[in-house]
Amino acid sequence: MAETPLASAEGVVAALWRHPVKGFTPEPLDAAELPTGGWFPGDRMFAVEDGPSGFDRAAPEHLPKQKFTVLMRTAEVAGVRTHWDETARILHVAAAGHPDRAVAVDEPVSRAAFESWLTAVLGDAVSGPLRLVSAEGLDHRFMDHPLGRISLLNLASVRDFEARVGRPLDPRRFRANVWVEGWPAWIENQGADRDLTLGGARLRGVKPIVRCAATHVDPDTAERDFDLVPALFDQYGHRWCGLYATLAAGGTVRVGDRVEMT
Repeated sequence: MAETPLASAEGVVAALWRHPVKGFTPEPLDAAELPTGGWFPGDRMFAVEDGPSGFDRAAPEHLPKQKFTVLMRTAEVAGVRTHWDETARILHVAAAGHPDRAVAVDEPVSRAAFESWLTAVLGDAVSGPLRLVSAEGLDHRFMDHPLGRISLLNLASVRDFEARVGRPLDPRRFRANVWVEGWPAWIENQGADRDLTLGGARLRGVKPIVRCAATHVDPDTAERDFDLVPALFDQYGHRWCGLYATLAAGGTVRVGDRVEMT
C-alpha cells in the first residue's frame, strides 16, 4: 500500500525575532537577510558562561545550555533587559534596582564590568564566575541544538495548546526566530527533511524542537508560573513545540512574507 503523502502548508511570517545574547531579551525585526548555510542573523551570538564552559573560539563546539546563564536553570535572567546596538557595538543592559550599563563588547574592561554587574543582579541564582563569550565571526552560534540554525514557531499550535490547558501562553516563551500564522496546528511535527520557503529563502526542516524548563518562565515577570513541558506531554504525548531548520539557500525575509512547507 502506498504511503499517504504528507500535507503541505502555507502561511505568513507573523513576526521575526533575534536573541543576541543566549537566554536574554528577544528583539523584534521587520526583515532579515538570511545567509546560505548560515545562521539567523544576530541570533545567539553571545552567551554568558556560568562557570567555565569549555568554549574555545579556536575550536568551537556545541555545548550544553546548562553551561550558560539560561532560563532553564536561572529564571532570574528574564528580569535582565538587553538590547544589542550592532552599529555602535554596544550591549545595553538594565535590571530593576541596579544602574543601567552600556557594554562595549570589544573592550575587556567594559566586559569585565558587565560581568560584575550581572553577578550582582543574579546573586545566588548563579554559581559563577560569569563571563561574556562571543561567537562573532565563527561558523558557530550558542544554539540548543547543533543543527538548529533557525527556529520556527507555529502560532496555531500555541493556540491549540492554550485551549487545552485553559490559560494564555506568550509565544515569546518559545524563543523562536520566526512566528508562522496560517499553518494547521502541529503540522510542524512533520517538518523533518521537508523543504520550506521563507520569503526569498529556502530552508530544510531538521527536527521538531524538544522543549525544556525555559518555557516555564514568564518573559515579563521572570517567574516560573506554569509547568509547560509536563503539560505538553500530558496533552499530546510529546514535548515538541516548533521546528529547527537549516538555510539551504539564502534570501530576504520580511514580516508578512509567505512561509510554505512542501
